[in-house]
Amino acid sequence: MKRLIISKLAVCLIAAGGALAAVAAWADTKIGVVDPARLLQESPQGKAIQDLLRSEFAPRERTLQAQGQAVKAKQDKLQKDGATMTEDQRSRAEKDLRDGARDFERARGELQDDFTARRNEELSRLQRTLGEEVRNYAKAQGFDLILSAEAAISFAQAIDVTPAILTALQARAGAPAASAPPKPAAAPAKPQAH
Repeated sequence: MKRLIISKLAVCLIAAGGALAAVAAWADTKIGVVDPARLLQESPQGKAIQDLLRSEFAPRERTLQAQGQAVKAKQDKLQKDGATMTEDQRSRAEKDLRDGARDFERARGELQDDFTARRNEELSRLQRTLGEEVRNYAKAQGFDLILSAEAAISFAQAIDVTPAILTALQARAGAPAASAPPKPAAAPAKPQAH
């Protein structure tokens, strides 16, 4: 009986020692959180992509707006003058309006498709750049783990490394840093409410 109690006590002590070792290992883990959406929106590289796409698609948007105004003018003219038109004139005006509206909708869809494809292409390139910047930062600062803020249910602001990475991206782009971000905490970081 004593032997059984001593065996159980030994097993409990071994388990407790293992748990304490795991807690000690967890305490040495350096964890950070980054907000990828914020990096995409606020980084100089992200803003440059927005400007590039805006300037690239501005001429087509202006053309589309003019086309839409022409369709609206035809519609207004048909409404205003339709009662005084001959049947043949009204029929031609209605066909012209339908054709113009169809062309406008097709052009609008093509513009949207082209814009979406170009934006996805540029965002894919930017995401690779941002991912590399996060990895470089994590390695340089000795982080064991960087989590996406989108995947974390909640976290303490002390472990948010987004401002520091934005500063590094601004330095890389030659843009002035908005403000010096606080140093991320090196203490153990368990997800907490913020």
